[in-house]
Amino acid sequence: MPRKRAAGYDNQRETIIEQAAALFARNGFAGTSMNEVALACGLSKASLYHYYTDKHQLLMTICEGHIDRLCALVDEVAQQDLPPEPRLRLLIQRFVEEYRDAQNEHRVLTEDVRFLAPEDQESILAGERKVVRAVADAMCAVRPELDRSRMAKPLAMLLFGMINWMFMWLKPDGELTHERMAVVVSDLLFGGIGAVGLDGVPRKKR
Repeated sequence: MPRKRAAGYDNQRETIIEQAAALFARNGFAGTSMNEVALACGLSKASLYHYYTDKHQLLMTICEGHIDRLCALVDEVAQQDLPPEPRLRLLIQRFVEEYRDAQNEHRVLTEDVRFLAPEDQESILAGERKVVRAVADAMCAVRPELDRSRMAKPLAMLLFGMINWMFMWLKPDGELTHERMAVVVSDLLFGGIGAVGLDGVPRKKR
């Protein structure tokens, strides 16, 4: 008969993942030990191994969880069946919000996925491809000729280039908020620098 999990088991797993993501983001995967993760969680090393067998399993769980949330975000927006421009603007807004709330996980994904085994890297990359494809499709819905020119994916990658590293310079308690910057990113995408609303509201088309 399977042994029942102790009360709080799932909560403890989440705490471990949060602490490990913070340590990996700050010190790098290679620069973090399981001892440090255990100490940050208030656990013994033996107790930590009860939840995760090694550091690579921790890394895979962090990356997989982040990608799964991004894929779920894409699916949720698709289910709203919005017109092309609002759909793309909502995707941008949701991505920026997700990165705001998962800065450690996002940094680990972008910097440490190379430490995973090849088959695990491929699993993560498959999720990333789904996310990029969803944005490229949304761009093609706005401008159908992008598909024929094969420019949809490069433009999608440029878009992610704008938002992927926002955590490096956007201060959580600064004057600019993630919500404001999501609007700015959308404005830049749709109209270039001349389209950016300086009061945080998209400029009206002339």
